[in-house]
Amino acid sequence: MAQPAAQRVTMMYPPIEELLEKVDSKFTLVSVAAKRGRQINSYFSQLGEGLGAIVPPQVASVSRKPLSIALEEIAANKITFQRPEDVEEAIK
Repeated sequence: MAQPAAQRVTMMYPPIEELLEKVDSKFTLVSVAAKRGRQINSYFSQLGEGLGAIVPPQVASVSRKPLSIALEEIAANKITFQRPEDVEEAIK
């Protein structure tokens, strides 16, 4: 019997290959993750000050780093993106 291919153990979770399947380019991945990471950081900074306008993390994560949480959200399809030119074409 053939053994299933073992997944290579890396420090990166979710794997970069999985993340790149969710977006159209590396640049988009970096931009979306950085923007969402800043939003998550702002959310954690506002805790205890009452209700804020920033959306809390959308995944249960053991990570305390905003960028790691943002990458997990992208992998879980909780974060999407739309290019401005796509929006303009949809309006026409």
